[in-house]
Amino acid sequence: MKKSLAIFLMLLITVGCGDQPIEMTFKKIPAGTFMMGSPEKEGHLYDEEQHNVTITKAFYMQTTEVTQGQWKAVMGTEPWKGANNVKEGPNYAASYVNWDDAVAYCKKLSVKEGKTYRLPTEAEWEYACRAGTKTMWSFGDDEKELGDYAWHEENAWDIDEKYAHQVGLKKPNAFGLYDMHGNVYEWCHDYYGEYSFSVAPQRDPTGPTHGTLDFRVLRGGSWGGKTRGTRSANRTRHGAAGQKHFFIRFGFRVVRELD
Repeated sequence: MKKSLAIFLMLLITVGCGDQPIEMTFKKIPAGTFMMGSPEKEGHLYDEEQHNVTITKAFYMQTTEVTQGQWKAVMGTEPWKGANNVKEGPNYAASYVNWDDAVAYCKKLSVKEGKTYRLPTEAEWEYACRAGTKTMWSFGDDEKELGDYAWHEENAWDIDEKYAHQVGLKKPNAFGLYDMHGNVYEWCHDYYGEYSFSVAPQRDPTGPTHGTLDFRVLRGGSWGGKTRGTRSANRTRHGAAGQKHFFIRFGFRVVRELD
């Protein structure tokens, strides 16, 4: 259901025998140009070469990672059930989700709602994460503030909270998006490619047409990861499918295309 303000969109999804509404919130992310990647002073990796990217169309991005409750409402399954390092509850971020299943969720949600839902491209993800910033994180460069915005190694793994946490408990970025840093790694649409960004498309890039070992991109870091892995520019990758235990810290959030 659309709010009167164009910058905010709320969806109510009703599924299951009890017709319990499942709420998903989205924020409208405006079109714009940003510097993707990281500067050398950030100690960046070889695959974070800085380059200008233009996102030509606004889009709606989910304000939180997909939760266990939202996943169950759409898919009717519990991929995390009985797995290690899981705390269950409707507001905990869904985990143990591979890329193929994340795409299946988007397709099923699209059919149900009659709208187009999908994974964000890697460029859209970083653009939304940065929310207009050029710093190491969306809140700045001070690592001491990271715990206010992210579940990561120091405030989760190290204190024996070795699981994906409830979404939306930390501070949001300037676009109103929660947990863009930490909690669960988030799948993006793109294949991962070790290629020069200088020759990549500068407008609405969607990544290479295939990737090394068909790896897909993951962004944002996780509850068990080092602080540098939660940086706005940090990239990692994994195969789209595989044995369940590989996806212990993997989740996602969705994009809804504008009408």
